[in-house]
Amino acid sequence: MPTTAFSLDSSAAPKTIRCKRAYDSPAADDGYRVLVDGMWPRGVSKQALKLDDWQKALAPSKKLRQWFGHDPSLWAGFYQKFFHELEHSDEAREALSALLDACHGKTLTLVYAAKDESHNNAVALKQFIEHHTA
Repeated sequence: MPTTAFSLDSSAAPKTIRCKRAYDSPAADDGYRVLVDGMWPRGVSKQALKLDDWQKALAPSKKLRQWFGHDPSLWAGFYQKFFHELEHSDEAREALSALLDACHGKTLTLVYAAKDESHNNAVALKQFIEHHTA
C-alpha cells in the first residue's frame, strides 16, 4: 500500500529540540528524553540514562548506519538517505507522531551514543522534525 505525502502535525511541534550524548548527564531542563538509536549505548544503565522513551523506529537502518560509518564526508548523503527512510516508513511515521504527542510542545531531547556531536542520526532527525513541522 503506497504511503501518502509525509507531514507532521506542526501544532504538536516541540518548543525546542536538543541533541545530547547518552554519556552526558541528564539535566532538569532536558524535557522529554528519547533514545533514537537502534542499539542501547554501551556501558550506560537504564537508571543513569533517565529516558522517557526509546524509539528504535527513528534510528537509521543497519545498512545505512554501516554505510555512513560516521564519516563526515558522507554526511550529506547520509541525512538525505535517512530522510528518505523516515518519509517512507509507516513505523517511523507512527513513532514520530507518538513522539510529538508525548512531548506535547515541551523541550524534546534526542539522545544518541555517537562520538561525533555534529554528524549523527539525532542531528539529522532534529533537522527532519524541524523541516516537517515548520
